[in-house]
Amino acid sequence: MFDRQPTLITRRHTLWLLAGLTGSLAVHGCTHRQNQGNISAAVGLTPWIGYVPLYIALGKGFFTSGGLDLNFNVFGSPTEMNAAFLGGQLQGMGAVTSEVLTLSDRGQDHRIVLVADTSAGADGILARNSIENIADFQGKEIAVERGSVSHYFLLQVLNEAGLSPDDVTIVNTTPDAAAAAYQAGRTDIAVTYSPFLQKANSNQPDGRIIYDSSKMPTAVVDVYTFGTPFVESHPEAMQSFVNGIAAGLEFLETDRQEALAIAARELELTPEEVETELQGVKLTSMEANQEMLADRNSDIYLGKQLQTIGSLLAELGQIDAPPTDVDRFIDPQFVV
Repeated sequence: MFDRQPTLITRRHTLWLLAGLTGSLAVHGCTHRQNQGNISAAVGLTPWIGYVPLYIALGKGFFTSGGLDLNFNVFGSPTEMNAAFLGGQLQGMGAVTSEVLTLSDRGQDHRIVLVADTSAGADGILARNSIENIADFQGKEIAVERGSVSHYFLLQVLNEAGLSPDDVTIVNTTPDAAAAAYQAGRTDIAVTYSPFLQKANSNQPDGRIIYDSSKMPTAVVDVYTFGTPFVESHPEAMQSFVNGIAAGLEFLETDRQEALAIAARELELTPEEVETELQGVKLTSMEANQEMLADRNSDIYLGKQLQTIGSLLAELGQIDAPPTDVDRFIDPQFVV
């Protein structure tokens, strides 16, 4: 069902997105049995380990038992999926937070109803031992894929250290090539993610992981977002979706071997590989979802991350202006 990836199951393709939305869509549809009286919704995903609870919910029938017939479509790239969402072919999609803002900037009215996962050390920055801290990045070249999730992660880290994008020079390099260049000594700083991050760190003694996503728990976040008209017209379907994910999360804890086997079939991996991949992300519990979506005073409230990434996107020219009301993107009613 999914195109097999050689190592990491990733949705971290370049997000310099939506510039050209023409062309064919690489879609693999997975249509589940329609039940009379159930509400149908089409959701788009790109392959990613953070969606394991959804795969489990599909496999165990948790959505249909709650009154939702979920048809999910696997896309070859985020750009293709975004085009389908903008074109009305999808009611919802899995997205990173930068996409939430770029889609809105291009006219999509949508709301985040659930947080899927956060990076918990899978994303990181490698630096030579001569570079003592992030402030020392000033004036340096950094190998990172421009416009990718890794790029946005870097910009947030720089911002935290009081640096701007103009303070560094970006060398546009794919995540695997960035790690290889660092490992070979061709660059002093590289931004990448698992498994490239750990391999380069282990094989290059002159340096270390100077910063990883465990230090910034909302820097890289995957969410489920749905079109506002669908959310408002079918709140019961949205509740069934959220409840299904919650049941998938619980099943992963209580019946782990079967859960891993279900996810492995969808991802075309072994259960052992799924277990390994899960170590790089933190699947978001319902309790954490309540805090991230409903508690505006919390340090992990998602609105704060959206505001930060919005400012960076505006500075990069990816959206017209920073959002003035990020709370409108968040709909916590289904998790509280």
